[in-house]
Amino acid sequence: MDNDRAEGSMKTIKGRVKEGLGKALGDSKMEAEGKMDKAEGKVQNTIGGMKDALRKST
Repeated sequence: MDNDRAEGSMKTIKGRVKEGLGKALGDSKMEAEGKMDKAEGKVQNTIGGMKDALRKST
């Protein structure tokens, strides 16, 4: 598994937690940061998946 996939998954989880805390505490800035972390994590995970696919096909 590519390192980007692991890091992306962790960012996604961190973003979910941050977003949930932001909603619970009424902190819109923290909620927005959580959404951004989730998006970054998904992109990084996708890139890692593409790298894995390229390695397997060669």
